[in-house]
Amino acid sequence: MISIFDLAALLLTLSALFGWLNRRFLRMPHSIGLLVMGLLASLALVLADLAFPQQHLYQDLTRVLDQVDFTGVVMNGMLAFLLFAGALNLDLGALRDRAFAVSTLALLGTVISTAVVGAAFWAVAQALGTSVPLAWALVFGALISPTDPVAVLATLKNVKVPEALEVEMQGEALFNDGIGIVLFTVLLAYATGRGGEATSVGGVATLLLHEAGGGVLLGIATGYVAYRAMKAIDDFPVEVLITLALVTGTYAVAQKLGTSGPLAVVAAGLLVGERAPRYAMSDTTQRYVSALWTLVDEVLNSVLFLLIGLEVLVLRFQVSGLALAACAVPIVLAARLVAVSTPVLLFRWGGNLSLGNVPFLTWAGVRGGISVALALSMLESEAKSTVLAATYAVVLFTIIVQGSTLGFVARHTLRAR
Repeated sequence: MISIFDLAALLLTLSALFGWLNRRFLRMPHSIGLLVMGLLASLALVLADLAFPQQHLYQDLTRVLDQVDFTGVVMNGMLAFLLFAGALNLDLGALRDRAFAVSTLALLGTVISTAVVGAAFWAVAQALGTSVPLAWALVFGALISPTDPVAVLATLKNVKVPEALEVEMQGEALFNDGIGIVLFTVLLAYATGRGGEATSVGGVATLLLHEAGGGVLLGIATGYVAYRAMKAIDDFPVEVLITLALVTGTYAVAQKLGTSGPLAVVAAGLLVGERAPRYAMSDTTQRYVSALWTLVDEVLNSVLFLLIGLEVLVLRFQVSGLALAACAVPIVLAARLVAVSTPVLLFRWGGNLSLGNVPFLTWAGVRGGISVALALSMLESEAKSTVLAATYAVVLFTIIVQGSTLGFVARHTLRAR
């Protein structure tokens, strides 16, 4: 049993080593490079274990990784800090201008994608002779449909797109988490036979209002308190501490109240990011706060993407489900195309939605650690290994293939307009 310090030392050392190797030799985007290096290290350990079984290298590392509660680390640790860092730098004025497009994609797009993925995944599973009930196929649709804010924000650092479209993508990724998690919770309760009132139309609406609406209101309230506290003083160490307390306190309170922690920290980050630099922070404080959250974002991103790559060592896949996992990639891509096209076709009068953005938005639908964490959080069942394999296949494809080619797609599809 290793200590938390030893585990943190191992992950940070591997992140630094793999980051250096990627920068020196592979020259891939940092986050994608770390994921690839983690996968290569996993493959090398598996091959080394086959060649030298007496060394037990594979068992030693998997024993260490087994101590990492991936779901807890992502959902109750890294996510709050990464979402706040992303929201802090988002232009709230530009987001207001794109509010219709963002809300439509985040709400309607996620629901459409969940339905399309679920139905198609179930149909393909039946065709392949794999036993996946429709309810579990819809659970997979719910956890894989929201674009991952961490992965999207990391990918956008390496791609030049029009500012309005970038805000639209960032806003969608930051807000569709709450919608996706509510859908996942409801459909998982239905699939496990524990739904009751929660799976009725009224129950779903109540849950959505409580989680999403309550999370946003909580974030606005705590964000405003933090903003007023920072405005009352001019002391950068204390103001930096206030931002850290804001993130941890808001997320912890949201969990106690049963509201959406991700949406709460996003709302708090947007409010502080919009008002504090103009009215509450000196230039010195702005530099320190910006430097801190840039550093937090980069370090946690590095560790998260490395963990995604290494986690393949401890996941248990069934060979029979690998064909379905491979089919999940085009299914999710097709569903993403339908999800971003439908709002454009239905609401052309909405102004900001553009049919010319559909190819890019489809390819930019990157999934990441949140989908893996939700899949891992499921209780053991016959469908879990199949859903987990499909989730991992989609996440790896979207981050490595779509993430690394997004710049090429942007140059050719956006320029064509």
